[in-house]
This record gives sequence, C-alpha cells and structure tokens, in this order.
Amino acid sequence: MHFQKINLLIKKLYAFRLSAAALLMILFWACQPQVEKQKVFDITDYGAIADGMTDNAESISKAIKACQEAGGGKVIIPGDGVFVTGPFDLVSKMEFCVEGGATLLANPDTSVYQKSAFRYNPGEGMIWIGGENLTDVAITGLGVINGNGISFMGEELDDSYELLPFKVKDPRPHVLTLTNVKNLRIRDVTFRHSAYWTVHLIGCDDVVIDGITIDNSLKIRNSDGIDLDHSKNVRISNCHIKSGDDSICLKNRREFEEYGACENIVVTNCLMSSRSCALKIGSENMDTIRNVTVNNCTILASNRGIGIQNRDEGVVSDVLFSNIIIESQFFSDVWWGKSEPLYVTAYRRANINHKDASWRFPKGATEGKVGQVKNIVFRDIVCRSENGVYVSAESKDKIQNILFDGVVVNLNRSTDYEGGMYDRRPCQMEGIVKAKTSGFYIDNATDVEIRNCDIKVGDRAPLNMGQLVYRTN
Repeated sequence: MHFQKINLLIKKLYAFRLSAAALLMILFWACQPQVEKQKVFDITDYGAIADGMTDNAESISKAIKACQEAGGGKVIIPGDGVFVTGPFDLVSKMEFCVEGGATLLANPDTSVYQKSAFRYNPGEGMIWIGGENLTDVAITGLGVINGNGISFMGEELDDSYELLPFKVKDPRPHVLTLTNVKNLRIRDVTFRHSAYWTVHLIGCDDVVIDGITIDNSLKIRNSDGIDLDHSKNVRISNCHIKSGDDSICLKNRREFEEYGACENIVVTNCLMSSRSCALKIGSENMDTIRNVTVNNCTILASNRGIGIQNRDEGVVSDVLFSNIIIESQFFSDVWWGKSEPLYVTAYRRANINHKDASWRFPKGATEGKVGQVKNIVFRDIVCRSENGVYVSAESKDKIQNILFDGVVVNLNRSTDYEGGMYDRRPCQMEGIVKAKTSGFYIDNATDVEIRNCDIKVGDRAPLNMGQLVYRTN
C-alpha cells in the first residue's frame, strides 16, 4: 500500500479515537497481500445428476474445461449421491475433489471405453479417468471413486471371477491412468471395485499418495492397487490397500520406455492384502528400478508378501525393506505365488501365445533376457507363513548381494493346500517348482547373507518340511 494512503488511513482511524493497538492491527491487516480464493466448479452447476443412472461425463468435462479456462481451481463432486460417468480427463492446475457422501461410479456400458490404457496395445484394458502431460494436479476428498468392477466380469467362481472373452480390445476400464504428471497429490479418497488396475502412474514425477483406501474385490484378476510405471520421486504413506492382484507394484512397461527408470520411491505406514503379491517389484522391467525404501508396513492374508520378480532385461538395485509384518497363505493357481513371504527371483520371461505376447519382448525379438537383482536388504521382518523365503535365479550372476538381517520366519499351515512348492511364473523354465519347504530356500544366487534370523515351526508344520536353510550353491 502506498505511504500517502497509509498516512491518510491513520488520520481517519485516529479521528475515531481507536487505541494504538487497534490501529496497529488494522494497519497490519491492510498491508497484507490479498490472496485470491480458489475458484470452485460444482459439477451439478453444469448439469450433473446424482441419480445413479445418468452418464455425467459431459457435465464433468464441462466443469473441468471451465476450471482450465479460469486458470485452475477446484472441481467438486458434491456429497450425498451417486454420479455415474463414462471416461473423462483431468487438466493441469486443478484439484478434483470427491466430497464425503459422494460416489463417482463407472458406467457399466463397455462401449464408452475407447482409449487404451497402454497406447497401441489394446489387450489390457481401457482408460476411465485419464490425463497426460500435466502439472499441479490433486485428487482429494472423503468420497468414493467406484470402478464398478463386477459389472465387467463373467461368472463368479470359487477363487475368482471369470474373465469375459474379447477379440482385440479388452474393454475393462482402469480407474485412474495418469501419464507424465508433475506435482501430483492423491489424498484421503477411497477407490473401490476396480475392473483392472486402480491407480496407474506412468512417467510421473514428484508424487504424494497419502491416506487413501483401495478396496477391490479379492476375486477380480488384474485388480492391482497402485502401479508406479517409470515414475520417480514418489511417496506412498498411510494407505489401506486390498486387491485381488498386487497391492503396490513398481515396474517399467515397454509401451512407455521413453520415461526411463522407476526410482526414488518411499512406501511407509501402509496396510496391504492381496491374492497375489502385496508389494511387488516387476515383473515388467525393461529399464531400471532403484532406490526404493519400504518401512513400517503390515501385510495380511496375502498369497505372497514381498516379491522381486525380474523377468525382463532391466535391473533392480538398492532396495531396503524394514520393520514389516507379513502373513501369507496358499491360494489357488489362478493367483501367482505359493505363500512365499519374501521372494527374489530373476528368470527370462516365458515365450507363450498370449493376448499381449507381442508387447513383452524388445521390438523384433521372440525371446527376452533377464537383468540383475542386486543390493537388496530385508531387515527386522516378522513372517507368519505356510511357506518360506525363496531366492532363485536362472544363473548365479543374476542375483547378487542380498542381506536378510533380523528376519523371523514362523512356518505353520493355515489352509489345506498341499504345499511343497514354489512359484516362478512367468518364466521360460518350469513355472511351479516342487521342493521341500524350508525357512530359507536359496537357489543359484551369489552373496546371500542370513544374519540374526530365526526360523520357527508351529504345531501344524508344513507337510513337506525339509531343511530349515537350503542352499544349492
């Protein structure tokens, strides 16, 4: 404020005989820069109807466009209602807020999903909520984003839902697919019932995911929780994730190779449960995954606890897992894993006739290679499991410098599955390997140190119990 104007204001205020303290408070307020309030765009102002039937994609897109044209702001899904919608895209400088009591529900009509989640590879699902090449994006609120997953499934089986057949395009929608987004924040919101991957972040940088809930059906295959794909500088904390497939997965898909390594990842204070692997690195890794810290987490009722599953030419290095409780158990062969609480493997990917086989190997190749897994630490981890720790590679140079320090393995049967096997799928060699159950099974690896560890066998010992520690080399 200009000096002359301040002087005039003082004279006028003094005429009202205000105290010196009051004058100072008023002057302090007058000299503060005025902060412009965030612009708010309520989707109901653009025609959205919370009747659980009307597709509101056009109304939501109009609200987002208005936000963009205003230079940014907050798009609100208001509480107390179910807003059905088809696909739409987020934009830069926006907060997308699903208020408490509100549900955003995916349209069950498969024909509205037309954009592939994997570019020119249409065989692995479509995009529902998308966005590409953005900055400054937030997804917040205490409401629910519901992928309506069961609507896209076939018959319910004992261990899963049947996947519906398709010719070229798998119409199942991924809930959230964001590509090349910088400064991304996802907080507090609940995601439910994804038909495919839930939160897929591709080439994103500077990401915070905090306090979210992912509650997927444990019978829906491919219903991953969070997939970090070629993404960097990511912090995941205070999340509760229940998913049929991997709860949190780090990878480098071949479709997005220009985004480089997946690196500098922190996961802390999370609760996870999965029919496959609760926290996985791989199997898709055509680049590098490095500098990963996972701390203070609990994994319950999972087929596999923590898995490093290298199946491509990329490298996994410098990873620390610490202060973790893991409960794992057997499930059917539909799900990868055989109750291994900790799992480190490096095998070439299987060359099979599959819907996405042409996207699994380098261009023009019909067979792949596998890179190294090295410098991995497991520290202060308590495992309650039907199977033991498994470390295995196709050759001794592929797994190097692995430390197990303060790991407790409690072996006890909790199901009636036979046991006596480990799961190396998907690999060119034998997938399900029959072997005696050991607390630590170390096969074809270099510099694996077991320090300050304890193996305990419960009253219901594995039926095919072998040596407590088994090494092939």
